[in-house]
Amino acid sequence: MATRFTVTGVYFLSNYNYVNNFEALGLEEGLLHSIQVLGFTQPTPIQEKAIPVLLQGTKDFIGLAQTGTGKTAAFGLPLLQLIVKENRFPQALIVCPTRELCLQITSDLEKFKNKKIPVQVTAVYGGTSISLQIRDLKKGTHIVVATPGRLIDLIERKAINLENIHYVVLDEADEMLNMGFKEDIEFILKNTPNRQSTWLFSATMPAEIRQVSKRYMTNPFEITIGKANEGSANIDHQYYATQHHNRYEVLKRIIDFNPGIYGIVFARTKADTQDIAEKLTREGYDIDAIHGDLTQGQRDKVMGLFRDKSVKLLVATDVAARGIDVTGITHVINYELPDDVEVYTHRSGRTGRAGNSGVSVSIVTPKETYRLRQIERIVKTKVHKMDIPSGKDVCRKQFFHFIDKMLQADISHGQYETYLPTLREKFAAIDKEEILQRVAALEFDRFLKYYENAADLNMRGDDRRAGDKRDRTAVGSRDRDTKGRQFGGGGNYQRLFVNLGTKDGFYKASFLQFILDMSDLKKEVLGRIDMKEMTSWIEIEPSAGKKMIKAIDGKNYRGRKIRMNDAASGGDRKK
Repeated sequence: MATRFTVTGVYFLSNYNYVNNFEALGLEEGLLHSIQVLGFTQPTPIQEKAIPVLLQGTKDFIGLAQTGTGKTAAFGLPLLQLIVKENRFPQALIVCPTRELCLQITSDLEKFKNKKIPVQVTAVYGGTSISLQIRDLKKGTHIVVATPGRLIDLIERKAINLENIHYVVLDEADEMLNMGFKEDIEFILKNTPNRQSTWLFSATMPAEIRQVSKRYMTNPFEITIGKANEGSANIDHQYYATQHHNRYEVLKRIIDFNPGIYGIVFARTKADTQDIAEKLTREGYDIDAIHGDLTQGQRDKVMGLFRDKSVKLLVATDVAARGIDVTGITHVINYELPDDVEVYTHRSGRTGRAGNSGVSVSIVTPKETYRLRQIERIVKTKVHKMDIPSGKDVCRKQFFHFIDKMLQADISHGQYETYLPTLREKFAAIDKEEILQRVAALEFDRFLKYYENAADLNMRGDDRRAGDKRDRTAVGSRDRDTKGRQFGGGGNYQRLFVNLGTKDGFYKASFLQFILDMSDLKKEVLGRIDMKEMTSWIEIEPSAGKKMIKAIDGKNYRGRKIRMNDAASGGDRKK
């Protein structure tokens, strides 16, 4: 029998004792067999607390837990048990932010149910043929896993019937709101009138999610694993302080100092990701970029290479990386800190998953130091200051890594003995020490030459004082507008008008990311952003104003034509 909770409210992990196995959670025999075959023996904290509640099938639920904690099994196993197998129509709907996560959830459910459990799972997402997905739905299905945009398209075409949906799961709800899907989520919830329960899973709990839960959920049972917004205990948070012009060299030092690294480098704009990836590729690194300009086919190809580790490093924007769920990532590198602290939580959550340890590294300039303190307060974790490795440190680390690899090399399957007589003959006049030196020279010649006279990139006292002086000078020289308010940066600004606002699902950080991605401009050219419900005003350096207008004006956002122009020309007047 399932353990039943009769008390509603908010519960934290410390209120409970651990459950040692899945049998105690009330799962049926077929599911227990499937997860046993998969090698699952002990439930994770989110699974232990969520599964008994969700198996009731009648209680709204909010689960706050970091990514990589086993949330898919926490809602997937109860769904597979609650579904009435004989009724081959959609009974459960799982909504998630991206195609990658949609496919990942579908794959996990297929593994959980095995071939013996007759439940059909169908994925619907953008970037591929909608007619094929409609055909799959017509064949009959029990669980639909969907991205918001494609699901709404299917609803409006009357290609999917949600009348019999009893269970709605919103996975990575904070990600969906960050991507501007609030109205889409509300539309979907309005079109599932007969749901018996709504299950919301999220890493953080911003105000927008709380509003949605109050409007569409009834006395939800809420649990928090760890603390809301808190970083995973498996992640070591580090930062390297340097001047802005040294960022790229510091990035290379970090990569070179961590041989065997498998990670994601987060950059602010599409242009930055492409620039970093191209530079590192020219210098011999296994790296690729993922950003909004890639077609779905190109994106799938890059992700395929990254998943099978043909590419060891991925450079990505926050928007493009949404929903990436890859196990074994050792490092997340913040080329620049994000403006929104919650975005940092999502970035760092790409590593340290499923019980593995990971490292979140940030390259920080003097101007960004204050943001580190904000991050520490939110994630309740100390971000450790690290010394940027010297050239000698890098060479030493690479050398010992190579020696370890050489000693661990498997020579049992090759026909190396055939070549031993020739090798002995070739090296007869050379002693062992010289052979080792020659092997090391072949492997490390590039590193040794590159780092022979490498500069010290660490911030010293004089650097920090100079940086502080520059910052104070910039602040002191800021212009003020006609009302005496201080602008966000030095020099005069052009003021742009755009017909997008908070009503379009943006908040300031996501809007900033949107206009930078669209225009390929850097944040430094911007001043203040003033957002209203339907309109916004952007301060920008005059030299960059025309480029932003050209990149954004006339484009479409969620079916609406964007209008952007110089506010001084009267473009912000209602037409």
